Amino acid sequence: MSRPAPRRTAERIRQTALALFNRYGEPHVPTTQIAAELGISPGNLHYHYPAKDGLVTILFEQYAQALDDLLPAAGEVRDVEDAWFFLHSLFELIWQYRFLYRDLNLLLSRNRRLEAGIQQVLRDQTVALSTLLARLQGRGALQIEAADAASLATRQVVLLSYWLSFEYALDPRHALEPEGLQAAALRGAGHALGLLLPYLVPAQQAHLRQLLRAYQSTENPGASHE
Repeated sequence: MSRPAPRRTAERIRQTALALFNRYGEPHVPTTQIAAELGISPGNLHYHYPAKDGLVTILFEQYAQALDDLLPAAGEVRDVEDAWFFLHSLFELIWQYRFLYRDLNLLLSRNRRLEAGIQQVLRDQTVALSTLLARLQGRGALQIEAADAASLATRQVVLLSYWLSFEYALDPRHALEPEGLQAAALRGAGHALGLLLPYLVPAQQAHLRQLLRAYQSTENPGASHE
């Protein structure tokens, strides 16, 4: 049997590392576990990624690129339904790379490249959400002062960044498992979007309340799974 090409092996390492980091947390996954999961030697893995921090960095770069592709859609939002779709899509992307947020403080303390990258991501998300608010206001869906809009965009970014930590604290054994994606995405996006309610015009406010019912059945992330 022919051996996989180096590029294919590197891709498999990234995919496997991402899955393991997401499930167990990056600090709890040594490179030997990644190699064992792939059925390759630790030396083979280290040939492609000599240090785990380098692997973390390239996964972050993948996330940042996907985010760069998504964020311009904020400039196309026309109403709260579009805003719902955008925020849900943003949260699904965060979920795909959730280990970055689950272990954020620890990762930042030891990876300076990641520190600068995360700061840029937070700025880019804030700009995108500010654009979303401006679009809604320009189309008559929302009424808000400029200072309040800047504060609201920041609050939305904070909520999206730390929502998974909140869910994990309530239910460490289940909250970040793959089957929780839809419920977690609905809750996180729903709460971020709910921050708009005081500023929406009545018709859009009623529409948003209707949309928010889509996640009310998943409102209790701490419910027992026994």
